[in-house]
Amino acid sequence: MRHIIIPTTIAALAARAVNAGFGVTSKSSSYSVDTNGGLVFDVSKSNGDITNLQFNGVQYQGTSKMTAINSGIGASQVTTETVNGYVKITVTAKSMPLTQYYIAKPNDPTIYMATYITGEVSPGELRWLARLKRSAVPNGWHGDVANLDGCTAFEGKDTFKCPNGQTRCKMYTADRFIEDQVHGVTGNNIGIWLIMPDVAYETSSGGPFMRDINSQSGDDQELYWYMNSGHVRTEPWRFGLMGPYAMRFTTGERPSANLDTSFFDGLSIQGYFPSGKRGSVSGKATGVPANFQTVLHWYNNASQYWTVASGGAYTSPLMKPGTYTMKMYRGEYPVAQDSVTISAGGKATMDIASSDPSPSVIWRIGDFDGQPFELKNGDKIVRMHPSDVRMGTWGGKYTVGSSSPKDFPMALFAKEGGAATVTFSVSASQAAVETVLRVGTTLSFKGGRPSVKINTWQGKDPGAPKLIDSRGVTRGAYRGYGEVYTWKVPAGTLREGSNTLTVGVYGSGDANFLSANYIVDAIELQGPKGAHSPRS
Repeated sequence: MRHIIIPTTIAALAARAVNAGFGVTSKSSSYSVDTNGGLVFDVSKSNGDITNLQFNGVQYQGTSKMTAINSGIGASQVTTETVNGYVKITVTAKSMPLTQYYIAKPNDPTIYMATYITGEVSPGELRWLARLKRSAVPNGWHGDVANLDGCTAFEGKDTFKCPNGQTRCKMYTADRFIEDQVHGVTGNNIGIWLIMPDVAYETSSGGPFMRDINSQSGDDQELYWYMNSGHVRTEPWRFGLMGPYAMRFTTGERPSANLDTSFFDGLSIQGYFPSGKRGSVSGKATGVPANFQTVLHWYNNASQYWTVASGGAYTSPLMKPGTYTMKMYRGEYPVAQDSVTISAGGKATMDIASSDPSPSVIWRIGDFDGQPFELKNGDKIVRMHPSDVRMGTWGGKYTVGSSSPKDFPMALFAKEGGAATVTFSVSASQAAVETVLRVGTTLSFKGGRPSVKINTWQGKDPGAPKLIDSRGVTRGAYRGYGEVYTWKVPAGTLREGSNTLTVGVYGSGDANFLSANYIVDAIELQGPKGAHSPRS
């Protein structure tokens, strides 16, 4: 059955003429939607899968598996209606606490979507997965990092080694949520894009720096958006409405992240919260040096939001009413925390300033910014495995005053690469006092944590950190709970002149790069300033 709005005015008659092809048609096993914008898509009546994706007359739907939430949600109740001139398809899963919405807008080659959940769903994650004909869209996100052609799985079922020694994994296509508003796959005169405006992430989990799979190039070209993930999971899932978000078809050009979804106000979507019932907060955010990004993050058990300050000022996205923990980060390193209450239609004001202490430092390697990118192999780790032929060696030697951060490894492994050593000199006055050794980490695996030794002094084992039951650094992840360890180094441990710090790993785990490990943020020795002390 085809659903249309009956026009009652001359303007409506004109609109009907323009949108003559727009509408939904009932077939034997699916509902077929013509957007009148070049895109025609079909939704299965039995399970809500998308079974047909034609744009400008070309078929882009893959041949073996369909496009759906996760890998399909099984038997579902599927209904369609036309509301305020928009086609709305509602898919209610029979065996999962999930409802999926597909919305079509006249003359717009876009599938607008929203996903509503009231509990956890199988298989322990929530994702939109478009399975596309790879011959038509051969180019994955971030080039070849997830191109599996000719490559063989060597770690789990998702990490592959290629004949040229390079590595591939779908996790290597990930970007930080704070920046991941548009990603897609492309081909000749075609781009298929997922668009996630700010509100799309509000019911997800993981915060602004969470990253997850965006694409994989295997038999099909797979295009993902992860709403809730089990990969390096650091907080419980949130429930409610994920979205609105969208899948847009273009002739290749990347669309804007500014997605107008205000028309959802009149569509009766479960869990949808209109902008008119939201509030915001703004103010000054100070204390983070200009060479670092200042990130603001609001969260509670129901919602999460974020923004980047500019010129020491910020304005939050529109937020649901409630009380939120408010954090400020130097890059990804937390430096301040407060709370704020948002009211419907309200515009709260709150200033926040860094409370991170600034002790006197003898020397420092790297920056305490929650990221390992300035260290050795840090520029490659999010796009390849540590064993990749393009990686530098692991472990290494660092000399304070002559080495650069690129000489110190961004990760240390219990059974691969060996320890790292730091050679440094101190004056007699620096050697005569107690100092503090501080090691910042961003992610731990298998209980990995720093083992430290200066000359003959051995630092105490700090104990295993909170376990994250997921491979991390080998799948391109670098952010977990962000443990920071400190040891008091007794006066007399250091000696005037040359000293050596050896940094290793407590923990065991499996072999090689799956042994206990941790990712380094920065290392510093706190004490009286000297010739190699950092400026800040």
